[in-house]
Amino acid sequence: MGQPAFITSTKKTSFKRVRIWSVVTFGAGILLVTAAVLQSKIIVFYNEPDIRPTTAELGPEAFPISVNPETKTITDNPLVESYLKQRVASNHTPPFREQGWFALISGRLAQMDWYQNLASPISRILVIDSGQRAEEVASNFANILGWSAEEKKTFVSFIEAETPPLPDGKFYPGKYIFEKNASPDIAALAVADRFNAEIRTRYTNDIEAVVPLREALIIASMIEREAYDFTDMRYISGVIWNRLFIDMRLQLDATLQYARGSKPNEPWWPVPVPADKYIDSPYNTYKTAGLPPAPISNPSIDAIIATLNPRKTNCLFYFHTNDGAFHCTPTYEEHVVLLKEKFGQGR
Repeated sequence: MGQPAFITSTKKTSFKRVRIWSVVTFGAGILLVTAAVLQSKIIVFYNEPDIRPTTAELGPEAFPISVNPETKTITDNPLVESYLKQRVASNHTPPFREQGWFALISGRLAQMDWYQNLASPISRILVIDSGQRAEEVASNFANILGWSAEEKKTFVSFIEAETPPLPDGKFYPGKYIFEKNASPDIAALAVADRFNAEIRTRYTNDIEAVVPLREALIIASMIEREAYDFTDMRYISGVIWNRLFIDMRLQLDATLQYARGSKPNEPWWPVPVPADKYIDSPYNTYKTAGLPPAPISNPSIDAIIATLNPRKTNCLFYFHTNDGAFHCTPTYEEHVVLLKEKFGQGR
């Protein structure tokens, strides 16, 4: 039996309204995405206004340092926070977990060819995110600047050879703008110059004598991958130094990610699983004592400052809850109790 005419008419009207609403919603979505893209172009391609002077205007000032590995002591320095706020240039890239969603989206857009052409027909935007590994940086640069595999190797080799010679840790995070056909030498020189200006000029011989830059970069690279913000970084730095003081294995999950991510057919930063603790790698800090042989990522200047200026704590164990909160304990037994309290089970 057929439907009454008025019901059929009502359905047609309803369907029509749905189609109109869908078109309007889709159009509004396109406008919002376009506006976001154009706005991100401005944010990524041009420097945002900032009341802080640049590093060049300030002039380099030596990093503060409040850890002494020889005496195995940490002294809380109340000036560390003000150093970061007043002496670090406004154009540095914050720790990767601390970046807002818009900055992260803009960074992803900057890796796409169509976006690069929209931003500028003659220039290319290159963004090195804090916490990326060298291979990630090199792949991104090569894709955007159209390099061959050999040119990508040239880029990496140039920076690797810079002092201190390391395969990772010296690709200074931040925004770089090059001509679209920039050579590997030009790009590498710009990245190396930024690292030297922001890090090496502040790393005096007196600091080098206490904590060699090579070691600081290794520790900072792990902190970068483990922490959420600068406060978090300093506490995790305190835990790392406490473990080093007593020759305890570092047992950091970020090093498991690096070890696994160095294998073929793995993502750069795979989610660690319990079996990863048995990976045969010098970067596996669950199996190998002391520091890894080289940095596992490219740390922000924040992480380097935190490495040199850890928070004084008696903690040896820590974890984060799902909201990013940091929890630490002096003993493993307390660690397990706290895990059960927060997660319902020790792990």
